[in-house]
Amino acid sequence: MTGPVFDAAFRDQLDCLLAWRRDVRHFQTRNMPDGLLDTLLEAACHGPSVGNAQPWRFVRIRSPERRAALIAEVDTQKRAAGEAYSGDHKALYETLKLHGLREAPEIVAVFCDEQSETGHGLGRATMPETLCWSVVTAVQTLWLSARAHGIGMGWVSIINPAGMNAMLDVPAHWRFIALLCLGYPERETDTPELVRHGWQDRLPPTTTRLER
Repeated sequence: MTGPVFDAAFRDQLDCLLAWRRDVRHFQTRNMPDGLLDTLLEAACHGPSVGNAQPWRFVRIRSPERRAALIAEVDTQKRAAGEAYSGDHKALYETLKLHGLREAPEIVAVFCDEQSETGHGLGRATMPETLCWSVVTAVQTLWLSARAHGIGMGWVSIINPAGMNAMLDVPAHWRFIALLCLGYPERETDTPELVRHGWQDRLPPTTTRLER
């Protein structure tokens, strides 16, 4: 069997996709097309996983009450986190929009099923955390697939993971990994929002490499 050939034009498009993947916080309120979220979640399941365990569990938030509870939780955590800053950083922090939970048409929580027998423990005997890392690869795969469909995604991380299972009524042995907002972005840009606001510039790739 001969695999597909990814030519130079495809590689250029892939580089463009990687460069234009953004953490979106500003969303239009219009709905995504019917079935598109399912398509994106199916793409996410093509992410690699340790031992082929596929431990990702996706929870679509449709209840207005649960959405409101998530908004309240994240807003509370944002205020608390702001206390760690002072001076110019504190002033800038207070202007940042850190989530799109109010506007995004789709909210998805992502968990890792740490008790799943799928994969039979292969590859994680000495590094059990690779199970959760596998879920992160699914999130990244979802992110890229969403961008390819013109959908923005934002990863909300200012949240207390300890309360997520009860809030969303999911099994206690699922470990919370991510809260994701999905929808059409208000604007398209290849520049990260935190760069535009002067919070943190991109580092040159050479500063992250070592040779031994």
